[in-house]
Amino acid sequence: MKLKPLADRVVIKLLEAEETTKGGIILTGAAKEKPQVAEVVEVGPGGNVDGKEVQMLVKKGDKVICSKYSGTEIKVDGEEYTVVRQSDILAIVE
Repeated sequence: MKLKPLADRVVIKLLEAEETTKGGIILTGAAKEKPQVAEVVEVGPGGNVDGKEVQMLVKKGDKVICSKYSGTEIKVDGEEYTVVRQSDILAIVE
């Protein structure tokens, strides 16, 4: 199954959180923070959203930082994705 987001929506796949700290301490599952860095999987076409023209600034394959608890989590073919609005993306990681 392929996901094609509408309007200003973006499908992202969260990247795994670090399992060790910079000091070498191994973190348990409960101690890991929800990751904020994700990879863009699909991008909607943009266009007129809520009466405003929206130009999509992200593209497929970009690494982005998104709001911590934004979007809708979905599972497709055993893979977990999150659908967010482009405005929930805070930055593109270069």
